[in-house]
Amino acid sequence: MHKYDIIVIGGGSAGMAAAIKAKEIGNKSVLIVEREDQLGGTLNQCIHSGFGVEIFGEELTGPEYVDRFIKKVKEMNIEYRLNTTILELSSNKIVTLVSPQDGVTEVKAKAIILAMGCRERPRGVLNISGSRCAGIYSAGTAQRFMNLDGYLPGKKVVIFGSGNIALRVARRMTLESAEVKAVIEELPEPKGDKKNVIGCLENFEIPLFNSYTITEIKGEQRVEGVIISKVDENLKVIEDSEKFIECDTIVLSVALTPENKLCKNSKINLSSENRAPEVNDNLETNIEGIFACGNLIYYHNSVSEISMEGYKAAENAVEYIKKLF
Repeated sequence: MHKYDIIVIGGGSAGMAAAIKAKEIGNKSVLIVEREDQLGGTLNQCIHSGFGVEIFGEELTGPEYVDRFIKKVKEMNIEYRLNTTILELSSNKIVTLVSPQDGVTEVKAKAIILAMGCRERPRGVLNISGSRCAGIYSAGTAQRFMNLDGYLPGKKVVIFGSGNIALRVARRMTLESAEVKAVIEELPEPKGDKKNVIGCLENFEIPLFNSYTITEIKGEQRVEGVIISKVDENLKVIEDSEKFIECDTIVLSVALTPENKLCKNSKINLSSENRAPEVNDNLETNIEGIFACGNLIYYHNSVSEISMEGYKAAENAVEYIKKLF
C-alpha cells in the first residue's frame, strides 16, 4: 500500500492549489486523485476571460488559469492520477481507488483534503412533465460539447435559469450559430451579474422571461418545444398564463449541488441546508484529519476564492500532521 502525507481528492482549482501549498510548506509526498482525463476541472471548458486577477494580477481565461496551476504541479513533481475514481474512503484515511491503468488499489494518507466541487442538478429533480426525449442538457454539458468537443447541441434553444453560467452559455450558443429563443427565470430579476445580462443577452437581443417557469416539455423522440407559465411571488404557477416556445434543445441551469456521494458513504456529516460536508473554522470535517474546501462546501462566486481556500485547507492539514506525527 502506497502511503502519502496528504491525498487531495479532486484536481480542479481548489485541489491543485491545496496540493501545491502542501508541497511548498514541507510535505514531501502529496497525491492528487482526479476522475477526469486531465487536471483543471470545470475551468477547462470555461474559455471566457475573467479569472485570475486576485491571484495573478491579470485577467485570464479558464484554461489559462488552470494551466498555471498544472505547470506548477508538474514543476514540483506532485504525483497525480487521472481517470481514477474513489470507491471508498475510510475513517482511518485509507482510500480505495480504481482506474484503467492500475485496477483497484489502496493508498493511505496522514491527512485528506476533499475538493470534488459541485455538479448541476438534472431534470429529474425539477419535476417538469414531458417524455424522456433527446435534447435536454445541463449548462455544463452544453458548454463542454461546444468548448471542448466542438459540437453544437442544438439549433433552437431555450435556457432555463439566468445565473452567470446560463448567460454565458446563451452567448456562446448564439456565437456558434444557434438561435436562443428565450432565457427563462422563475424570479422577478435575473440571477446573473448585470454586466453579463447586458453582454450576453441584451447585446444579442436574446429574450429574458422573468417570473416564468417551464411547466411542460413537448416532443417524443426529440424536444419540439416547451410550455412556459407565469409564476407569482411564491413561485406558484398562475393559471391561463401559458406560452408555447418552439425549440429543439433545452439547457438547464437552475441549481448546483455538492458532489457529496463520497462524503455520505464515508459518514461525513452533511449540512441540512445545502447537503455539503460540515466543516469547522479549520475546514476540517467531523472525521479527524479529513478536510474539505472549494465548491464542495458552498458555491463560490470567484475562482480565486476557491484557490485561496485550497491554500487554507492545505495549511491546516499540514498543521494537523505536525501535531500528530
